Amino acid sequence: MLCNCHERDGKNCIEMVPIFSNLTQEEMLEVAHITREKTFKKGEMIYMAGDKGEKLYVIHSGKVKITRISDTGKEQVIRILGPGEFMGELSLFSPENMKDNGEALEDIRMCIIDGDNVKKLMIKYPTIAFKVMEELGKRLEKAENLIENINLYSVEKRLAETLLNMASDDGEIKLKMSKRDLASHIGMSQETLSRKLSAFQEIGIIKLIGHRRIIILNKSALEEIE
Repeated sequence: MLCNCHERDGKNCIEMVPIFSNLTQEEMLEVAHITREKTFKKGEMIYMAGDKGEKLYVIHSGKVKITRISDTGKEQVIRILGPGEFMGELSLFSPENMKDNGEALEDIRMCIIDGDNVKKLMIKYPTIAFKVMEELGKRLEKAENLIENINLYSVEKRLAETLLNMASDDGEIKLKMSKRDLASHIGMSQETLSRKLSAFQEIGIIKLIGHRRIIILNKSALEEIE
C-alpha cells in the first residue's frame, strides 16, 4: 500500500529520526512534504539485493531485518532496525544496486524519501549529512567489532559478549529478533546457540524465560569467559 503521507504523519515520522533532530518545526514540515508513506506486512520484502536503491527508508513503526545472502545461500543477519531508525543510506552515495535485503519482521509503516530529494536536503541543511555520516560511522564500528569477534574469539566468548551488550542495567535481555537470527548475527548455527544458552543456564550464569527473555544471574562469570 503506497500513499502520500499526511502532513502530520510525515512530520511525526521525521521527528523520530536523529538525523533530522536539529531541524526546526518548519524545516521538518518541509521534509514531510517530500515524504511518502508505505506499509508492509510481516514477512514482506521491503527491498532485495540487486534492486536499484536511491531511497532513504525511515521506520515509523515495527522492526526490519537487514540481511545478506552468501554465494552458498547462507543468510547473515547484519542488523535489526526499529522505529526512528533508517536504512538505504548507502545507495544514496553509490551508483551500485542494493547489496542487502530488507525484510519486515512485523507489520510496519515506513516513510520513504527519494534519493535526489535527500541530497538536496543535505546541501540545504548540512547537519543532516553530518548526522548520516555519524550513524554510518557507528554502524561501521559495530561491523568491525563483529568481524573481530568472529575471527578472534571462541563461540562462548562471542555469546557472552553479545549477552552483556544486549542487557539492560538490571541484567535483563528482551530479544528483538528470533534466536535463529541472533545466531546468524554472531556467526554460529542456531543449534550451537541453543546448546550454549542451555549450558550457561545449567551452570547458573543466566536464566532463560520463554523464547525472548534472558536474565543474567552472574555478570562476572560472563565477563570472565574466554
